[in-house]
Formats: sequence, structure tokens, C-alpha cells
Amino acid sequence: MGKKKKSHMSPGLQWTVLAGFVVVLVGGWVWTMQFGSPDHVVDVTIPTLSVQADRGRRTFEANCASCHGPDAGGTNQGPPLVHKIYEPNHHADAAFRLAVQRGVRQHHWSFGNMPPQPQVDRAEVATIIAFVREIQRANGIP
Repeated sequence: MGKKKKSHMSPGLQWTVLAGFVVVLVGGWVWTMQFGSPDHVVDVTIPTLSVQADRGRRTFEANCASCHGPDAGGTNQGPPLVHKIYEPNHHADAAFRLAVQRGVRQHHWSFGNMPPQPQVDRAEVATIIAFVREIQRANGIP
């Protein structure tokens, strides 16, 4: 009969390695369940928009779509705004106003910092927010 091969790791180290693997596996699963696929471009359904949101759509397309996509579904240059991360309970309307006014340091995604958008005035930002919130709701983001 053959000899049983003995492990070079102590039982304590084996359990530590196994626990670390489980933590990474569960962490990846939790991230995917909470934030969806790591893909940065999402499919967006555009509902019938209010007059204000339709104005916001046009302003968004002229000023934001090159990074955030024409329907706010993201691009390789910027994240989707139709995403759980940007729901009102996590990013209130004021966060969008400040992002346009001051820019945003990279924090959720790895696209780099968002520069301020001084060409977009407060009234236009309000219409963009209306557009984003309406399409978020149409796509299951409260």
C-alpha cells in the first residue's frame, strides 16, 4: 500500500487559507448581488418622460452622455447613473448638483475624477436630475 502524502501546512494554516478563500468568494458574491455585474455599461429602458425630464435628456445628451452614455447607462469613460449606487437614498439630488458644480473625486468606480461642468447652470442641472430620476425609476431603482 502507498504512503499517504503529508501536507506541509499546519492544520491552523490550512484553515486560515480556507477561511480566506471563503471570505473572497462570499465578498465577490455580495458585491455582485448588491451592485450587479462588474460591467460598467447597463441596458436602460427610457420611459415616456415628463416635459422637464425630456428637457433634461437633451441637456444630458449635450453635456454628460460622452462619459455617462446617451441613456445614462455608462460608457468606458464613465459610470452608469442608472445604477443602485446612484439611488436617491445613497446619492441625493444635492450630490448631483455638487458634482456638476465642483466635480467629484473618484470613489465608487475607477474612471478617474469627474471635472466640474461650469457650462451647465442650476436650472439645467434640475432638468438633468429629473431625467436621471425618471429613468432610474423606470429601471427599478427607487
